Amino acid sequence: MKDTTDPRPTEPMAVRLADFAGALRPDDIPAEVAERARLLMLDALGIALASTQYDFAHRAHAALCDLGAGGPRRAIGFGTALQARDAAMLNGLLIHGLDYDDTHTAGVIHATASILPAALTMALETGAAGEEMQTAYIAGMEVATRLGAVARGGFHQVGFHPTGVIGIFGAVLAAGRLRGLTAAQLAAAQGIALSMAGGSLEFLQDGAWTKRLHPGWAAQAAITAVAMARRGFVAPRAVYEGRFGVFNAYLGERAAGLDLSVATAALGQTWEVMNVAVKPMPACHFTHACADAAVALHDAHGLSADDIAEVVALVPDEVIKTVCEPRETKIRPQNSYDAQFSIPYAVASGLLRGRFGLPDLEPAAYAAPEALAFMPKVRHEADPHSRFPTYYSGEVVVRTTDGRELRHREDVNRGAADRPLSAAEIAAKFTENACMALPPERAARLRDAVLGLDRAGDLAPLERLLAGQAN
Repeated sequence: MKDTTDPRPTEPMAVRLADFAGALRPDDIPAEVAERARLLMLDALGIALASTQYDFAHRAHAALCDLGAGGPRRAIGFGTALQARDAAMLNGLLIHGLDYDDTHTAGVIHATASILPAALTMALETGAAGEEMQTAYIAGMEVATRLGAVARGGFHQVGFHPTGVIGIFGAVLAAGRLRGLTAAQLAAAQGIALSMAGGSLEFLQDGAWTKRLHPGWAAQAAITAVAMARRGFVAPRAVYEGRFGVFNAYLGERAAGLDLSVATAALGQTWEVMNVAVKPMPACHFTHACADAAVALHDAHGLSADDIAEVVALVPDEVIKTVCEPRETKIRPQNSYDAQFSIPYAVASGLLRGRFGLPDLEPAAYAAPEALAFMPKVRHEADPHSRFPTYYSGEVVVRTTDGRELRHREDVNRGAADRPLSAAEIAAKFTENACMALPPERAARLRDAVLGLDRAGDLAPLERLLAGQAN
């Protein structure tokens, strides 16, 4: 494989990333990286199936059918025939729909949610074998995670969702590779994608559904950008480092001093796929450490709401805007999205119930009188020992009515690269999610098909299984 790690400052970064994505071969990828990639895909597809049981999925499905059903692709869990771009759009929305999908911690990005639907759709469109789809997915993941890491968490600070802003570039390279684009066309596709990247965090103010759109839109737009580049549409070259490239355009003054070399460092040598965290609970990853700390305190002390006078949640300063503010919506969630992005609710659920899972995102749970009465007791402070963004650490301090102070710290969030969920745990999570939409026998067949993706010569049976159809 061509060496793309040697810095060449006169050459645009998009060219170096295109060289890497186009030159990567299955034999270049260590076995453990390929296995991890299949587990990440398995996790994502299980979440997509679970999402089909919720109202947001049915409304999105209906909207895309309004735009024109009857295409060659089948939507996950619905089986509806859709145009390729619309199938990618819906599949990305479903993967991200429950906020249960994986996160690259340094990049603060849900890369799989954009890259997998683009890669799956394009692999089916081109008749690619499973191993080629897997290689394209890995290439896209390696690029998107590194690009996210360049920003050092900065996108959240200025109101943008990095999954929407950055995910499209990994999706472009995955889809473009499968479409057979040349290196020059892959570079151009990134330039076209620059005008399609986006994702506002305004949903945090009122629990709107728009965050779910971001990875699906990125996958859909990536397929469009690939088609344009393939036909020679002229694109800007300085996609990342330019005056109005992605970092300067979205981060403004925060772009000063960023190390752009992070995006190309050790490509093909260090594998960021291994640093992608699988979520153990369906909520914003920034809440996980405090939620787990609260569960640990519940299990250790069995306190009731009346036993607790005050709770302090220590969270990284960089995530306060996302999961602690505005306080009025965090202590009175109006919908499941408010609940998923609320430190007060995550801590309340952990302390009162000893868990924070899908049942706790139902209205009967987040609007329960006991929860509503307890959440105002929870306040936040910036964690002086935070290791963000390497880890999404957190600590919960409980002050009891009889004067005790109890605390538990989660320095490394569960599921992170240094504290990963096992293959068995990921498979169990898949089964639990997939069986919300499929019979157990069919879910097991789908699990085996995804874990054996590298041996699949034809992906049509996988598409039928995902659509809920008989194989």
